[in-house]
Amino acid sequence: MMPDTLSAAHRPLYEVKANLFKGLAHPVRIRTLERLSDGGDVSVADLLADLGLEASHLSQHLSVLRRHHLVVAERRGSQVFYRLAHPQVAELLQVARALLGEVLRDTQRQLESAQTLPAGPRAIR
Repeated sequence: MMPDTLSAAHRPLYEVKANLFKGLAHPVRIRTLERLSDGGDVSVADLLADLGLEASHLSQHLSVLRRHHLVVAERRGSQVFYRLAHPQVAELLQVARALLGEVLRDTQRQLESAQTLPAGPRAIR
């Protein structure tokens, strides 16, 4: 077992979950995971082209995703390919997208409702 895995075994599950979400907590990492959610292996060159990042920045984000066991890498000749470590990662992203859609719809309804409220008393000058 890796040191992170050993230490995770002795921590409460909510701490392990929070650590997983830290691994997700950057827009580039979410974009990378969404790109990989399409299925199959994706080369680093393709990720660079798709995401429009510098190689060093992508490398740092991929390192975080590997450390959190969200992606796996495989070297084939001179190229490195990435894929999701677990299909549940794609499911998690889909659930998050659906949840965000609901939150946005609720916010829109609240805004529309607020616009129909009568104006409050005017301030006296």
